[in-house]
Amino acid sequence: MAAAGRAWRAALLLSPWRLRAPCRAYGAAAGGGGGGGGRRLLLGAAFALGGGTGLYLAAQHRLREHSAAELPAGDLQLTLYQYKTCPFCSKVRAFLDYHGLPYEIVEVNPIMRKEIKFSSYRKVPILLANAGSTLQLNDSSVIISAIKTYLISKRNSLEEIVSFYPPMKTVTDQGKEVFEYGNKYWLMLDEKETKRVYPVKEVRVEEMKWRKWADDWLVHLISPNVYRTPREAFASFDYIVREGKFGTVEGFFAKYMGAIAMFFISKRLKKRHHLQDDVRQDLYEAVDEWVKAIGKHRLFMGGNQPNLADLAVYGVLRVMEGLEAFDDMMVHTKIQPWYQRMEEVIQKAEVAV
Repeated sequence: MAAAGRAWRAALLLSPWRLRAPCRAYGAAAGGGGGGGGRRLLLGAAFALGGGTGLYLAAQHRLREHSAAELPAGDLQLTLYQYKTCPFCSKVRAFLDYHGLPYEIVEVNPIMRKEIKFSSYRKVPILLANAGSTLQLNDSSVIISAIKTYLISKRNSLEEIVSFYPPMKTVTDQGKEVFEYGNKYWLMLDEKETKRVYPVKEVRVEEMKWRKWADDWLVHLISPNVYRTPREAFASFDYIVREGKFGTVEGFFAKYMGAIAMFFISKRLKKRHHLQDDVRQDLYEAVDEWVKAIGKHRLFMGGNQPNLADLAVYGVLRVMEGLEAFDDMMVHTKIQPWYQRMEEVIQKAEVAV
């Protein structure tokens, strides 16, 4: 019963109302609220072991690392702290891979998070960037905007660029203090650089609009879809257990308790985000809306090559690969040609590194 004990201890360390939305399992998992204390503790224990440790161990066996040590001395060296199946982390990896930037991955244990104990910011992704001195970048969209600005602009150091994205403290409806980045979709370029990257204003406005859409809407469709039914929830955690090479007892708790917890949490998310009874329809409508925005005469929203909106949407969607929700999406929407083109360009960029 050691595994059960670890699950309960994990629940005590991570109170259920602290199991926040982004980056806990496949997509955006649940926050707090609802139910009695005992029931919440049970869900917290199940989720902490199934949705946390399972992903952590699976990723340790399966992650392909990009070695920052291969960079020439003096170049940008990057270390990404992540949960593998977090859509926000996947966005950052898609961006780095497409731009051919080598980086090292540190998989964070979602229960203890010892890997990021150096940071007062307790979410992932976190990117440590060394361009002469080590800087910590938080928030996936800030990371992408800051590094993209650095790649384009030769006027400012990375430290100066990061200072253009100051965190602003706000208070949620629940009275909780959080940090937001109001300008996180902007690239900090001068007029000449802006004209080169965005020949017309509409191109920049469109890219920013859809990057925000990926964060504010698309990402919230992931969990309700991959944990839509008990069968799909068990299938998701069966994959985690198999890849993580759990022992019999640990595998039992990860698969069954985690799957049950996430099935019920996904129902809360469905209500919170006002999704349809059949959440697949929301997913289908969202990706078809994206394809329609690209249109028939562009390979990508960025034209002949992906822009930051393409990379964001691709990064969010690919965390579902191998699951029923992903297969259904490919069959019942028009996303497949664009998605395959994205896979191809990113694979080419990775090979070229």
